Amino acid sequence: MMTEVVTILEPSRGGQFLDCTVGSGGHSRALLEAGASHVIGLDRDNEILPMAAVRLEPWQKRFELVHADFRNFETVLDQYGISSIDGAITDLGMSQMQLNGEGRGFSFRRDDPLDMRMDRSAGETAADILRDTSEAGLAEIIFQYGEERYARRIARAIVGTRVHKPLDSTGQLAALIRRVVPRSKHQRIDPATRTFQALRIKVNRELDGLDQFINTMCHRLRTGARLVIISFHSLEDRIVKTTFRKLAHESEIALRILTKRPMRAGSNEIDGNPRARSAKLRAAERLA
Repeated sequence: MMTEVVTILEPSRGGQFLDCTVGSGGHSRALLEAGASHVIGLDRDNEILPMAAVRLEPWQKRFELVHADFRNFETVLDQYGISSIDGAITDLGMSQMQLNGEGRGFSFRRDDPLDMRMDRSAGETAADILRDTSEAGLAEIIFQYGEERYARRIARAIVGTRVHKPLDSTGQLAALIRRVVPRSKHQRIDPATRTFQALRIKVNRELDGLDQFINTMCHRLRTGARLVIISFHSLEDRIVKTTFRKLAHESEIALRILTKRPMRAGSNEIDGNPRARSAKLRAAERLA
């Protein structure tokens, strides 16, 4: 949703912008091309930053890349001596490099180690969670983060299987789920989809602190500056919507919600990138 992001953030005004999830640099490049004076791009996936550096090389004097979780953006701004910014974009989706990267374990389209960490330099893997979490704990993770109605059945099967052999590959886990989850003739998504989503959210703490991030970010916006957040599943979007509303009505800062309903990708973008079908964009503006 590049066009929508640039239209809302208005980088043609110049100023300091923050790309909290820089990925391969697409949004940062669009902001720089449209006139942003300077962009700082963060990403917790250290393996993707070199790709962003290559893509943004023509603007190397106007951007910085930092290995950092988006929730730690304040530390980065303080390190650069920046008190407030003119706009920010946070795309909470997975990049194609992460989804398709060998050995990452995000997808069950091929048999890879069950890693799922966006930052492979730290933290427990999906295989660690499957090995160490109780049956009740697994059921809660799968139900809460995957909204999977068969969460208990899947958790029971995981615990029963790991007694005999560890579950350490995407192929093993997907096959187990397909065996125990009923599938109707009209079901379009793979039965393993929701469980994989749940594990990815748990491994990367994707929902932890998202509301606090939005709150803090809105306090660091200059008057007239805007924050854009793109989410890809209902759990994230619910937090974004609720937090924006709370800040607009109850906060000491003046915040105007720019998207009464989330903006969605157009048909042309979806044709070129089917994952964009799930994208929901919400935006807000800091007022005087």
